[in-house]
Order: sequence, then structure tokens, then C-alpha cells
Amino acid sequence: MSLHPSGDPSGVLSRTTNLAPALLRSCHPEPTVAVTVFVTVLAVGAGRGAAGSVAVALAVLAGQLSIGWCNDAADAQRDMTCGRPDKPVGTGELPSRTAAAAAGTALTLCVPLSLWCGAAAGAAHLVGVGAGWMYNLRLKHTVLSPLPYAVGFGSLPAFVTLGPPLSAWPPWWATTAGVLLGTGAHLSNVLPDIEDDLVTGVRGLPQRLGRPTCRWLAPLVMLTAVGVLVAGPPGAVGATDWVLTAAAVVAAVAGTAVRTRARSRWPFRAAIVVAGIAVAQLLLHASDMA
Repeated sequence: MSLHPSGDPSGVLSRTTNLAPALLRSCHPEPTVAVTVFVTVLAVGAGRGAAGSVAVALAVLAGQLSIGWCNDAADAQRDMTCGRPDKPVGTGELPSRTAAAAAGTALTLCVPLSLWCGAAAGAAHLVGVGAGWMYNLRLKHTVLSPLPYAVGFGSLPAFVTLGPPLSAWPPWWATTAGVLLGTGAHLSNVLPDIEDDLVTGVRGLPQRLGRPTCRWLAPLVMLTAVGVLVAGPPGAVGATDWVLTAAAVVAAVAGTAVRTRARSRWPFRAAIVVAGIAVAQLLLHASDMA
């Protein structure tokens, strides 16, 4: 008779099954899913075709998973010190070495998946993923903390347009909007954790600026990205552009102005909504992307 309910004498299957939910929560599922969906939709709109869009989706998913798991593995001690109940590594539910192994595996898969999208496109994507890892391992502690987000988000339009059939650099306004969206996402993402970060020695740019400044600077930067997408593309600004801009203003202001508890993720979720609206604006101008 087996000693393991799963019937697996080694217990490996049981342990893997138990770790799966913790790994899922540890990968930062909200931004991982959002970024993967947004870039895939942009690839479809830019004419990458079914196979090309699937390749883009798999590469982005692998890259985002690697960054998320790397973040939790690198922050294991900090999350334990702060008693973060939303971090499986911090609560001990997920061993940090398991998160690190998952991050390494996802990164290893990300390389061929990215290059499958084309050499130039793959290189652009890997630069962005590398920036995410640099943030986790070093730059989050410095005044340059927004830089990896700016590089990571700014590289995504190039990842889409440098692959076939476009095989061209994206216009300046698409890259600039990506840089601004990444910077705004960083400011929004850090908001709930500023006090814990300061206690544990993390002094990136948002921590140095403080919560009140970041609370209003984040939506301002995000809305500047939306403004670039309105003013940058050639031709007259259409009614749909104005409607999307108004929706972005409402989402950004609501995410900042609504008074919620200090650890609320709503400012970051509002940033995701604004990023989604920005992708919709990019789709309106997909024919001008290359």
C-alpha cells in the first residue's frame, strides 16, 4: 500500500501538485497576463498573422513569468521580514530555490521563443527581459529603478514591428509611449510597498520621492503616454482617440484619487487599464506603426 495519497511512491507528484498554486501566485499573474495579452493583441493588429502572433504570445509569457519568479526569489528575505501574506515565498509556502529554478527555466525557454519571432525582434525582446532581471537583482535599489521598466515597455513595440512581415523599427511615438507607460507602471506598482521597502533598505526613485509625490506623478506619466499616442501619429485626431483619452483620464484619476488602504493594488490596476487603452490607441494607428 502506498504511503502517499497520490499513489506516487516518491511523493514528487504530490509536491508538484501542491506547489503549482503557489507558483501561479508567485509569478505576478496580473501584470504577466496583462502584458502578454496586450502585446499579442498588438501583434495581431500589426499583421503578424496567426503563427507570428502565437510566437509573440509564448515569448512574452515566458519572459514575464521569468521576471515575476525572479522578483519573488530575489525578494524572499525581504518579504519574510515584512510578513507579506500575498507572497508565497515570503510565507514559506514556496521555497525560494523553487521560484529561482522556475525563473531560470522560463528565461531559458524565452530565448528560443523570442528568436523564433525573428532575430532582430527577438533581440529587442530579450533586451527588455534582461532589463526586468536587472531591476530585480540590482537596479530596484537605486535611483535608476525606473530605467528597466522604461526599457522593458519601450522595447515591446520594436518586438512587434521588427518581426515579419513588417521588419521595420516602430515610429518614435510608439516607443516613447512604451517608455512612459513603463515608467508610470513602476511608480504605480511600488506605491503599496513604499514603507516596507524603506524599512528593508530598498531606495529606488519612487521610495526617495515618497508616496504623496508618486501618487500623483504616476497617473501624470501614464496620461502623458496617452497624449503622445494622440498627438504623435500622422493625420487628424479622430473621435475614437478622444473617447479613449477620456476613458484613460477617468481610469488614471480614479486609481489615484480613490482613498484606499495603503497596500491597495488599485492604483496599479488602474495603470493596467490605462495601458490597455494605450494598446487600443496603437491598434487604431497600426497601419502607421512601420
